[in-house]
Amino acid sequence: MSNAVNIEDYTSRKPTVVTIGTFDGVHVGHQKIVKRLVDHACKENLKSVILTFFPHPRMVLQKDSGIKLINTIRERSQILDRIGLDYLLIKKFTKAFSRLTAEEFVKDILVDKLNAKKVIIGYDHRFGRNRNADINDLKAFGDSYGFEVEEISVEDVDKVAVSSTKIRQALQEGAVETVNAYLGYEFMLSGKVVEGKGLGRQIGYRTANIAIPEDYKIVPKYGAYIVASKLEGKTVYGMMNIGVNPTVDGKKESIEVHFFDFNASIYNKDIQVNVLKRIRDERKFETLEALKAQLQKDKIFSTQFIKAHHAQ
Repeated sequence: MSNAVNIEDYTSRKPTVVTIGTFDGVHVGHQKIVKRLVDHACKENLKSVILTFFPHPRMVLQKDSGIKLINTIRERSQILDRIGLDYLLIKKFTKAFSRLTAEEFVKDILVDKLNAKKVIIGYDHRFGRNRNADINDLKAFGDSYGFEVEEISVEDVDKVAVSSTKIRQALQEGAVETVNAYLGYEFMLSGKVVEGKGLGRQIGYRTANIAIPEDYKIVPKYGAYIVASKLEGKTVYGMMNIGVNPTVDGKKESIEVHFFDFNASIYNKDIQVNVLKRIRDERKFETLEALKAQLQKDKIFSTQFIKAHHAQ
């Protein structure tokens, strides 16, 4: 997680160009803004910074907001790193922080902490206590404190606002190909491989059970999916089931991946699974034999899809 730093641990005095936001998903709309930030930083010899808040403000300010995020902080950092961002700075969002006045926020954080020379921000961005300051206030503070403000157009902001919500919706419907088109990369699940019930082994489909430590991470709709992972330096494909294993009266939600042509033990290892396509809904089969027959069909479908779309 090379570029993600808690703001308290950030000590650089280098002048920066900053944008502020959650950037959940870092989808194609976000990427356009981040590229603008990075390009500007290169031209002006500044460091590019995204200031993000965690937990998500809605998790803190709204009781039972139940919001799930497209990326964990680690995943978000990884994607931003690929675009060339220098720093993803994480400010812990608390009720006390939400009560800072707009000027305190600008002076304490943008000016004193980040040494901002330019702030790139959406035309509708609101900040400060009760979110009562807007871009015009920010421009006035810029005049006082010596930084420039560049406005992100209504078109670009609308693209951003619409897509994070749309992506969450599409994930809840299992529409991962739509999700991946919005993201501009493959939706990922990251976690640790843990001990399962061993059922997969009994029916000839060994699975890696994945535990995701971040409970705020959104998981796609229950069902079977085609996936890819980097394991021991190479891309390995497989199929994943998300659900409760109703055929064996399972109650507990699990994420299990059966990798094709891969037999090494990966217990206790960290893993990232990229989700390529949904195969079908999870359903209860009358017998284990019927489940096995369906898994065989799923495997044939998956290998054909991989050959057609992901052949090396």
